[in-house]
Amino acid sequence: MEVIRSQKRTPSNDTVSNPKIPLYLTAPQMEVRLEEFELFAIDRLRVLKGVSDGLARGRNPKEMDDLVDTLWKEHMRDPDASLMFNKDIISHFVLRLVYCRSDELKKWFLSMETALFRHRFRLQNFEAQRAIVGEFGLPYKAVTGAELEGLKERLGQVVRSLGQISPTVEAIYYKVPFEEVPDLVASRRVLIQKGYAFVAGSQLVSLVVTQFRSHISKALILTNRKWTTTIREREKDRLTPIVEALSTSYLGPDYSQSTEYAEISLKDIDQVAKSSFPLCMRHLFEKVREDHHLKHGGRMQLGLFLKGVGLKLDDALAFWRAEFTKKVGSERFDKEYAYSIRHNYGKEGKRTDYTPYACQKIILSAPGAGDHHGCPYRHFSEDNLRAALGRMGLSSRGMEGVMDQVRNKHYQLACTMTFEAVYGTSCDAGINHPNQYFEESQKILKSKTPPAPV
Repeated sequence: MEVIRSQKRTPSNDTVSNPKIPLYLTAPQMEVRLEEFELFAIDRLRVLKGVSDGLARGRNPKEMDDLVDTLWKEHMRDPDASLMFNKDIISHFVLRLVYCRSDELKKWFLSMETALFRHRFRLQNFEAQRAIVGEFGLPYKAVTGAELEGLKERLGQVVRSLGQISPTVEAIYYKVPFEEVPDLVASRRVLIQKGYAFVAGSQLVSLVVTQFRSHISKALILTNRKWTTTIREREKDRLTPIVEALSTSYLGPDYSQSTEYAEISLKDIDQVAKSSFPLCMRHLFEKVREDHHLKHGGRMQLGLFLKGVGLKLDDALAFWRAEFTKKVGSERFDKEYAYSIRHNYGKEGKRTDYTPYACQKIILSAPGAGDHHGCPYRHFSEDNLRAALGRMGLSSRGMEGVMDQVRNKHYQLACTMTFEAVYGTSCDAGINHPNQYFEESQKILKSKTPPAPV
């Protein structure tokens, strides 16, 4: 796959005959425009993050099938089948490069790509599934003739044990070493005899997914070697910055401009902080009120959030001055802190209009001793987190649900569940940004407030 500068690329017609679901066995021999390299990867990342959220919420297989179908249509579908196939291939290999760079990244990508493949495979008809099995070159043959007849009674017992409404022995079974379908063995959904599992045609997904996961796992190791030995240095001025940024990309609105639901002033900031700030910002706000100081990481995280919720520059300067001068004095505040506040609002230096931090950036931060920034769901001790959630009014049941997500490292889902518990409503989109939490909170609270009399 060669990445080129922007120019019109005529799609090759030889992709149309490929199966609907590529197996990503080899990198594509095609030219890719630089903007496609990034944009295709972002679209696939939206799909994978949607899959991750669905799994974390405990959706059942049928619900996951429907979710994957919807996500794919929304982010990856193209009227031209060959272009869609190419986008599928390109986006996978770009993200393979992005997520090969650490064990944590590899683990997430492997799990999400395997889940995506599983449910895309389930959505295919049986003939398409068999074609994909053929593409893998798996050595398994269908059990036929006398062998199948001799097993029918025991196969029937397995089918009946699954509680199916109309249990029937399927026409096609595959004889497979039992260790290659661990999920079917663990759930007792196959007949095992002499070290072999007899896998029904309708269970092909388990057989193929095991092979797919093994292939992607090995490929990530090889890709990491290529990345560290050649690609990273060779592409340091072109592709490397894109690759290194994609794994932490925030894919929603940047909240650089306040909306009708994001407009606060000094006079109501304390009340709004209590009613609508997410836990990460509420903690920082309480600390600056309590200690009259925050270290740089905390000032940046809270300051840009306040900017995003509509606090004007003059009010921001007044807010920070009122707190910090209780500890450092006016002269030192003007000398050491006022400039950075104006800088965040694009009034100093390069005049860059900085945007508030998204959840992903906050979660990946590394607060040290004396710092208060970061994500409470990741960086708080369990006791401190429970105490903070209790102050937000969560019930014991709600708190346990949040803590379960924290233990499973689903920090954004933990924040989403906190939001749902506090406001008594579902948030299907999930919380991906502190300013999103604030805006959704304000929408709910303002919808409950009766209009002022005319």
